[in-house]
Amino acid sequence: MRFMMIMIPKVYQPDTPPEEGAGEGFAPPEEAVAKMSKYNEELSKAGVLLSLDGLHPLSKGARVAFSGENVKITDGPDIEAKEVVGGYWLIDVKSKEEAVDWAKKVPAEDGDVIEIREIFEM
Repeated sequence: MRFMMIMIPKVYQPDTPPEEGAGEGFAPPEEAVAKMSKYNEELSKAGVLLSLDGLHPLSKGARVAFSGENVKITDGPDIEAKEVVGGYWLIDVKSKEEAVDWAKKVPAEDGDVIEIREIFEM
């Protein structure tokens, strides 16, 4: 079974105070990167990791919304969102419970959230 574990970091969320958030030029602390790299290596060695990537904050992105024939494009800092994805892991495991076990091992910071979604074939 394939699952996507979606990182929803506190530092990317719109309700996070600016001094605690991921502003312009944001980079995670080296210690956090080292812990995450070790975790990613653990996933890889276990043979469950299919892919992973981190994502820049919304300020560097765009949103394309569809309503009938209309397409609305919102760019960078004007994007409004309740939750902002910071990255993902695509894993292949035997069950949702195993995916949850892997998510519990993520070296997350206080306030971060990991969402787990099963992938279906199209």
